[in-house]
Amino acid sequence: MIIGGRIDANQPEVVDALRKAGCLVSITSDYGGGFPDLLVKTPKGRVWMVEVKDGTAPKRRQELTDKEKAWQAKWGDTYVVITSVDQAIALART
Repeated sequence: MIIGGRIDANQPEVVDALRKAGCLVSITSDYGGGFPDLLVKTPKGRVWMVEVKDGTAPKRRQELTDKEKAWQAKWGDTYVVITSVDQAIALART
């Protein structure tokens, strides 16, 4: 079941940067329940679960929720938090 979710202000530019860098990007931010915002496959074939946080927002808004932390714990090193376009470009190179 898809539940409408809030996206961070920088998510569209992060998605655009990833796609311009050759990544396949599925936007999953509407899933809710702490599910990551994006599923990303880099040009080198790495698959990432990406939580987008706005790096310019107050620190409390950049923190993972308890549900997001649970996803992070389950998926370990395939789960990343991106707060900027620069981080998105770096991820695309992995």
